[in-house]
Order: sequence, then structure tokens, then C-alpha cells
Amino acid sequence: MNFLLKSISFIFHPLFMPLIGVVFYFSKSPRHLPQELIFNKLIALSILTIALPILVFFLLKTLGKAQSIYLKDVKERSLPLAINCGILIIILFRIFPNHQIIELHFFFVAILMSTITCFILALLKFRASLHMTAITGIFTFFLMIAIEYSININGTIALMFIITGAIATSRIHLKAHSNLELIVGCFIGIIPQIIVINYWF
Repeated sequence: MNFLLKSISFIFHPLFMPLIGVVFYFSKSPRHLPQELIFNKLIALSILTIALPILVFFLLKTLGKAQSIYLKDVKERSLPLAINCGILIIILFRIFPNHQIIELHFFFVAILMSTITCFILALLKFRASLHMTAITGIFTFFLMIAIEYSININGTIALMFIITGAIATSRIHLKAHSNLELIVGCFIGIIPQIIVINYWF
């Protein structure tokens, strides 16, 4: 059981969530987009949101600034979150500018808002759950996509409820977070995605 819950925390690590959200969008959007464009966007996004942060983590670990990829110590969080904010800004200007794919642009605007909030809380010595922020953020994004395009994603919604519950259970079982940190993480993920929906149209 301990191995299973650790695996859940790893498989659904916050680093993978933006890419999952974008893949979902491309698979459900009725807009016709060239396959080459989609491929290029996904490759660039994978490099910036997964490969680059992993390289940064190993650099920080070498420098003694981080011990675990889960950033268990609140003191370890500020610098990685600040770097992630910089990466998100690059994504907003270079990969998903607001004149191209508006839904994905504001998806990442909301992620940036969530990341800045987590960064501020880290400075205040509060460790909101990044796992819950990430999973609830993309869950909300999925719901917004379904509403905008009037598509049936009941199966996806059911699966997301299960995954969200599994992640919360995993984080509590592993004593990675308190209930309050999980709840705050949920709000940090959900609220920005709801705010930016007004700019989609």
C-alpha cells in the first residue's frame, strides 16, 4: 500500500499536469489545428515544463538548495517556484501567446497565478499542497472545456474524481501535508481557472 501511494504521488506529480491539460485540450477541441503545430507545441511544452525543471532540480540539489523533488521543506520551495514562474512567463509569450490559442493561453495564466500564490505562501512559511493545486487546476480546466464546447466528458470527470481522491489520500498517508494544506492547495488550483474563464470569449 505504501508503494502504491508513493507511486500515485510520483505519477501525478505537478510537473506533468500542464502537459496533461494541453493534451486533453487538443484531443477535445473542435477547432482544426495542424498536426505539425500540435506536435511542436507539445515538444516545446515538454521541454519547458518537465525536462527543464528536472534539470533545475538536480542543479539545486547539487548546490544543496533542494533535497527532494517533492520539496517537502518549505524553505526549499521559494527558489524553484520563482524559477517556475519565469518558465511559465516564457510559455505565455513564446508557446501560447494570447493571439493564437486563447484557451491554452489563459490556462497557463491561471497556472502562473496559482504558482505565484504558492510562492507567496512559501515566503510566509506555509506549504500549500502543489499536488492538489495541480490536479484541481486541470480538473477545473477540463470542466471549463466541456462547458464551452458542450461536450460530454462524464467518464473523464469520474476518473478525475478518483485520481484527485487518490492523490489526497496519498499525501495524507505519506504525512506530506496536513488537511489544511490540501484544502488550501485545492482552492489555489481551482479559483484562478474560474477567474480566467471570463477572458476566453
